[in-house]
Amino acid sequence: MAGYIFNLDSIESLKLYVDNGVYSTKINYPGNHWKGYQEATFADYATMKAGDNVYFFIDRKIYGIGELINISGDCKFSNFPLLSSVDSPLAISCDEINGESLWSENVPKDKFQPWVCFFKPSPYFFTEGIDMDDVLVSNPDAFKMLRAFWKVSFIKFDSEENQALKSIILKFNQDYLNEENNKHIFNSSYIENHAQVENKIQNGDYALDVRSILSFAVVEDGRIKHEMALEAGILFQLFYRYNETVEMFGSWDYLSHQVIASPFKPIDYMDKMDIFGSKFITGFSPIKSKYLVIELKKDSGNEQDIDQLMKYVDWIKDEYCHGDYSMIDAFLVAFDFSDDINTYKNNNAIRNYIVGRRPAKSLKWDNLKIVKYIYNRELDRIEFLINQESNAD
Repeated sequence: MAGYIFNLDSIESLKLYVDNGVYSTKINYPGNHWKGYQEATFADYATMKAGDNVYFFIDRKIYGIGELINISGDCKFSNFPLLSSVDSPLAISCDEINGESLWSENVPKDKFQPWVCFFKPSPYFFTEGIDMDDVLVSNPDAFKMLRAFWKVSFIKFDSEENQALKSIILKFNQDYLNEENNKHIFNSSYIENHAQVENKIQNGDYALDVRSILSFAVVEDGRIKHEMALEAGILFQLFYRYNETVEMFGSWDYLSHQVIASPFKPIDYMDKMDIFGSKFITGFSPIKSKYLVIELKKDSGNEQDIDQLMKYVDWIKDEYCHGDYSMIDAFLVAFDFSDDINTYKNNNAIRNYIVGRRPAKSLKWDNLKIVKYIYNRELDRIEFLINQESNAD
């Protein structure tokens, strides 16, 4: 299972969220359009699923462990009903949402909480956090995204990193795991709160809906104005298994975005993959069989974008696949492409490699697909089409 670390400003906030089994990011009101970081936050919520672990970060220390759980069929929701039906982000006002929200707390007047997720202690949230440095040195090879936790509300990481974090927290607190009247854990009344939330959900439409993001980012010709909105839309459609989206990109067990794809250096200079995913061998989770990488361009894609995507392919080959390119599916997605993009791809998006020892096999990888997107207003979804030139001989 994946893991999430949420950034908080106080122990009081931690106690509040653990007691109620709920977390909701505070963001600024969107104004006349959603900002990139707000679209990114939605994208993070979109791929949450029951069983993923939950942690909190306060003043250098990490607190855990929780687990996302479903209420009425999902673990995350819009915090107030029919968010996607408003005419523009300007129509979202504090007065409209307070009386109907699934979760509310005291927030500054210029902020609100549009999305919410639900969790339980698993097994507990321990009162003593672990310093970030102690976590990182406990299993240095496992931690990738945690090293890039900077200027964001929360981050997501894969099963390997999640297991490493869970392990050090349990080891650190092993003396308290079977203690009666445990003074080393935070109390939680999540069952009562979740029951109240479930009643609200059944009386209104709180389903997480990507239309609340895309409808404000699309222009007349079907192009999406923000790449982060495009990320959110594709992740949402992949996670909820829209048929045409899965037919194009495949079905994936783990999905994330803005995943680090370079050696450690100052965070602002790190390369990040727009969309990254993996799938497990059926029946043998979490053993991975394939990896996904998608590079997105809201406007036109060109030769440089293929070069960038191939850097990510090479990174995944070394970092995750141990030299086996055949485990990688790569896609370049844009609204349109330069005329000679297929020729450049056929000449440059190729890798020759060797697998095995006795006997060794020489193989060729050319599994990069060029895909056009367009937003269909009538169906309220992104549609995809293989660029015809990419099929030319």
